This record gives sequence, C-alpha cells and structure tokens, in this order.
Amino acid sequence: MGAELSQPPTMEDSCDDPPTSAVLLDSCHFSHVLFNHVEKFYVPGGDVTCHYTLTQNITARAKDWVGIFRVGWKTTREYYTFMWAPLPAAGHGDTAVQQKIQFKAYYLPKDDEYYQFCYVDQDGMVRGASVPFQFRAEAEDDILVVTTQGEVEEIELQNKNLRQENQELKASCANLQQQNLELQEELKKTQELQKSLESLRSNTEKLELELNSLKVENKHLKEQGDCTGAELQQLKEQIQSVTSEKERLETRLRTALDHMDQLQSQVLNYEKEVENLSHVDQDKTKQLETLKEENQQLRLSTAQQQHDLMKELEEQKHLFQVLQAEKDEADEESQKLRAENSALLRHLSQATELSALPRAPAAAPAPGAGDLLFGNPYSGGNLGAGAEASLRVCPLCGELFPGDVESSQYEAHVRSHLLDCPMCTESFENKQVFEDHLLCHRLE
Repeated sequence: MGAELSQPPTMEDSCDDPPTSAVLLDSCHFSHVLFNHVEKFYVPGGDVTCHYTLTQNITARAKDWVGIFRVGWKTTREYYTFMWAPLPAAGHGDTAVQQKIQFKAYYLPKDDEYYQFCYVDQDGMVRGASVPFQFRAEAEDDILVVTTQGEVEEIELQNKNLRQENQELKASCANLQQQNLELQEELKKTQELQKSLESLRSNTEKLELELNSLKVENKHLKEQGDCTGAELQQLKEQIQSVTSEKERLETRLRTALDHMDQLQSQVLNYEKEVENLSHVDQDKTKQLETLKEENQQLRLSTAQQQHDLMKELEEQKHLFQVLQAEKDEADEESQKLRAENSALLRHLSQATELSALPRAPAAAPAPGAGDLLFGNPYSGGNLGAGAEASLRVCPLCGELFPGDVESSQYEAHVRSHLLDCPMCTESFENKQVFEDHLLCHRLE
C-alpha cells in the first residue's frame, strides 16, 4: 500500500526519507500531539496549513515529521507525503507548544479519499493523529448553525450519550477485531478482507481520537468559562462529524459482514491456486537440483584447471630459477671477461706508448736479403725491427691494425663485438649469454 501512495519527498532542505517503523497501530501513542483546526474539506489545488500542539508528554527531535496518511493505514511506512517537523523554540519545558507546517499543493493527493495528519517521531512511532478530511470542494448546501446557550447544554448531553455509544461501539469493534484475527488466520491470502477490516479498525481509532480531542476542548472551554458562538458552532460540527462517522462505520460493518460470505468462496479458489503453485514449485526444485549438479561439475573443472595452472606456475618458477642461475654465471663470466678486456686494453695502450719511443740501432748484423724479423701480412716488402710493436690486435677477433690507427676507430671496432642490454647497463660478448640475460628480464 505504501508503494502505491509514496510521492517524492516534500522537504526543501533534505531529500532523505523519513524514519519509519513496521509497528502496528496498537503500539502507538496518539495523545502526545494534538492537531487543531482540521477542516472537513480542503480545496484541491491550494496549499494546506497543518496546526498541532506538542503536549508535555513529548520532546521534539530533529528527525520528527508530519505525514499525510490515507485512512486505513497500518504502519508509518504507508505515508502519502510528509514534511519535517520544526523544532520548538528553546524553553519548551513542561508547557504545550503550538506549531504549524504548510504542505504545498503539488504534493497533495488528487482523489477524494479520506486522509489524516499523523505526527511521527524519529523512531518511526506515531505520537498523534488528526480527524479525517478530504481534498474536495465543500458542498454548497452547508448551513451555518447558530447555537444558543440552551442548545449548548443539549449538545453536552448528546456528547455524553455519544461517548457512551462510542464505548459500546469500541466494545463491538473489539469483538469484530477478534473475529477479524480468526478470519485472517483462515484466509491468509484474502487481501480485500484484510484491507476492509483494517479500515474499520482505523475508523474506530479515529472516533476515539476525536472524542479525546472533544474532551480536551470541553475542558478548555469550562476553564475559560466563556464560549463564543464560533467555538460552539465548531463543537457542533465536530459532534455532527462524529455522528456521521458512527453511522458510516455501522454501514461499513454490515457491508463487511456481507462481504465475508463472498470471501469464503474465494478461499476455495485460493486453495486450488496454492495446489497448482505447489506443482510448479516441485518443477522448480528439480531444475534447482540439475543446476546444482552442473555447478558441482563446473567447480570440479575449475579446481582441475587451477591445479594445472599451479603446476605450470611451479614449472615456470623452476625454469626462472635455472635461468637466473645461468644469468648469474654469465654475469660472473662477463665480469671476468671485462676484467680481462680492461687489462688487455691497458696492455695494448702501454705497448702503443712504447712503440712511439725512439729505439737505439741494433748491434746485431743486418739480416740477409731473404730473411724477415717479423712477417708482414699486408705486403711482400721488408719491415725493419720493431714492426710488430707498431701493430694493434683486436682482443675479440684477432684482427690487426696499424700502430698509427686512431684510438677512437680501434675502440669502435672492439665495441662493435659487444652486445648491450636495452634494460640495464651490462654488455656481453657471447650472443647466447646475451639472449639468456634478456629472457631473465622478461621473466621478471
């Protein structure tokens, strides 16, 4: 029911939903907040101002709210619209405080159903409810009645009789509620009867609230000792409203009893529907078992795949460890080769420096025409002593270079044999070692 009646929040400062509760009407306290000057009819299309009094029995809190409920509601979740209740001024203490809230026209109901104001605290409990009202134009044949002092006494007597009748009606309604509970136990799926009976119980609560309001107003009038004509007119209208509500309640009670016979036949239909639904539920149970078996097979398959992946991961880890060990050995060998290359380069550099120094003439006799002290691979001519010292040899390929070759050219040739790692600063002479080094980087 609440889903059908809910409208967008009407608060101007917050879009939060109000605190509600699933507690039924029996646990609520309707006398802590009294609603005043509630009209029988509110003209559609206009704003509505709600007046109420905070008694000494309630302490207002920040999340209290006032909602408009359709008559027949069961819990505070079934509000039509609501407004946050303003906090009273400081110093509320033990005195009653008058408050008011204005509901904008575009959030109000558009039908002619009966509604009422309800004050709900931040725990979701109802602390006060108004008499019912409608959103429609007031009938043109309403007559203003002026009551004399003698009629006041007659009204008070009628009010007393009305209270007595209300007590009898409450007792009758209590019996009806007991019958309603028994009927609900037998007809759990009969929503129409439940709605009708809840409406009857709500009407009974409205009569009690209205009588309490009349008692408070009568006490106030007696204390003042001065009743104006307007107040007497309002009191008479309220008594007439209570009488009209009582007659309407009696009519609805008779209608509900007549409707119970029709609901008995509906129960049989519901039982047949339950039997059909039971067969459908069995089919769904079989489908669920099938899905469970498929799910189990899927879990086993997933577990096997996970095991295979773990095994493959272990193999990859082992391969990585092997490659890492090979990389460490290759790094160690590379370090040794670098040390050897550095020593060889220093040696070649020293040899070059020595070849540049002037040499003394040899004391030995000159060689014969066909003899060579050192072979010359580049020409068939003869070289003098010390020709070998003027040559440079590549430590990696053994290629010979003239002694006067540029150092940068010689170093560029030696450097061309080295392979540089693009991911770190290491260099390698062996291509296989270089490729293993790159694979280690990828595995990382």
